[in-house]
Amino acid sequence: MATIPDDLLHLLTDPNYGALATVRPDGTPQVEPMWFLYESKSHTIRFTHTIKRAKFRNLQTNPGMALCILDPEDPYRFLEVRGRLVEAIPDPEGSFYPVLGERYGNPDTPVPPDKADRVILVMSIDHVVQK
Repeated sequence: MATIPDDLLHLLTDPNYGALATVRPDGTPQVEPMWFLYESKSHTIRFTHTIKRAKFRNLQTNPGMALCILDPEDPYRFLEVRGRLVEAIPDPEGSFYPVLGERYGNPDTPVPPDKADRVILVMSIDHVVQK
């Protein structure tokens, strides 16, 4: 388990967007912005996604993933956490989506229409890169 530096912990706890990278089956990277929630007790990061999208399929082939968060006060400072998918929790009611919506400033975020296909992706934190 990797340690998050105290001076960069706010990048995980504040509602910053992260760029989540996975590896496609052909070996090429896929990166997209994601909402996330850092779980300090389990030292994991959680995302909401669906089982019908490429990122979920990528993680079934290769569970490796990385999340990079830029410091909004200084874009030359960043935190990258590398890990793997440790769990995909079914969320057929889409209940985690509004939780993230509230975290990112919209307390009235509705359950998404694709709720039946929703999962909570749980990422381990195995390695930390910082600047």
